Amino acid sequence: MKITRNGSEPSAKGPEDYFTGTVRIDAPFKTEAPARASGATVTFEPGARTAWHTHPLGQTLIVTSGKGRVQREGGPVEDIGPGDIVWFPPGEKHWHGAAPDTAMTHIAIAEADESGSVVTWLEKVSDADYGA
Repeated sequence: MKITRNGSEPSAKGPEDYFTGTVRIDAPFKTEAPARASGATVTFEPGARTAWHTHPLGQTLIVTSGKGRVQREGGPVEDIGPGDIVWFPPGEKHWHGAAPDTAMTHIAIAEADESGSVVTWLEKVSDADYGA
């Protein structure tokens, strides 16, 4: 058993290469082999969002507070809120972030593939795609 105490890891800023707006990453975790799951609690300030990206084995989001938006390539922008769980299948191009006027926090969980890859980052989400 391993317990990671709340506040034992410093908060990190979401890198500008992969995020638009102010994003904070807290409580990152990674399981030990043979398990391959990793994740973090991510907070997006109003209007903040990820770049388009994919995950080789998919991604699960669990919204814990606020209001957010998600979109898969070719689909509509959809609103999400506390208690919602979003699953992106392996390889599905998508983005997620806060609503324009409200912050959003989610727990993001993904697995590494055999090469150790968890995510492939792509181009930033345009304001038009975001719906600002």
